[in-house]
Amino acid sequence: MSAAPGRRRERGSASLRHRLAERGIDTGLLLLVPAVVFAVALFIYPFFYGLGLTVQPTALTQQRWGGGIFANYVAFFRDPFIFDSVWITMRLALPVALFNVLAAVPVAFKLRHRFRGKRFLQTLLVLPIALGTVLTAQGLLIFAGRQGWLNRFLVDVGLVGEPVQLVMNYTGVFLSLVISGFPFAFLLISSYLSGIDPALEAAATTLGASWFQRFRRVILPLLAPGLATTFILTFVLAFSVFPSARLVGDAGGSTRVMALMAYRAFGEQIDYPMASTIAVMMGVVELVVIALVLLWRATLYKGTTGGKG
Repeated sequence: MSAAPGRRRERGSASLRHRLAERGIDTGLLLLVPAVVFAVALFIYPFFYGLGLTVQPTALTQQRWGGGIFANYVAFFRDPFIFDSVWITMRLALPVALFNVLAAVPVAFKLRHRFRGKRFLQTLLVLPIALGTVLTAQGLLIFAGRQGWLNRFLVDVGLVGEPVQLVMNYTGVFLSLVISGFPFAFLLISSYLSGIDPALEAAATTLGASWFQRFRRVILPLLAPGLATTFILTFVLAFSVFPSARLVGDAGGSTRVMALMAYRAFGEQIDYPMASTIAVMMGVVELVVIALVLLWRATLYKGTTGGKG
């Protein structure tokens, strides 16, 4: 008689496991524990800790700007030296992202076909990934600085009377961001293009569609998810620029980006709440741009995301 309750408990446990499994809950979820711990330790906790700092302004900030616990946000929007960094950063990030996407599309189209030297050219295009932003900035200083190879050549051949200012300004940071961001744009768009069936373009050609019509009506709608993803990635990389703006830019003027302002508050003024506020506002601006890009993608293409990217 004692065995009957034991069997009932086993059946009850099996039934419970079965019901949980139907809801997607099983022991396999334990595999997610390391990922959850990693996310909490390195992202969620630091995020909420930094968000909490933003509502703990220093006494000096409260005295100068008012606003109580929101004094840091009041200071961010009312201090022109800080708030203008938003537009300065956007003036860099948006053109860089747009240029990288527009430049990567024709290059990726060309490299879809087989030709001699294709692999060598692909290697050259993705090589800047291995260099990093610091080495890229150093290379720009050596090559395009006032005493660099390019300026010496231009002066020697008589094309310019004095060295051209290509670094330590907006142009230097723009070039650095293009060099470091283009490989990512090229790889992503190439991946999405490889997932578009060539038969679709061939069918459009058979029906008499011109190259522009094929691109506008067939390729572009299918490539829209890839373009949106690529733009978002390159924009985020450019928006968070720090080394380039400091090494080959004008850190106090035309390239006074938000990351530099956060570093200035953190490392020079020892104002951790203000540094956290700037970081939070960086995230807000990025999310707004990302939302607009995804909205554009939704209006252009409503199917599933294609390609392999």
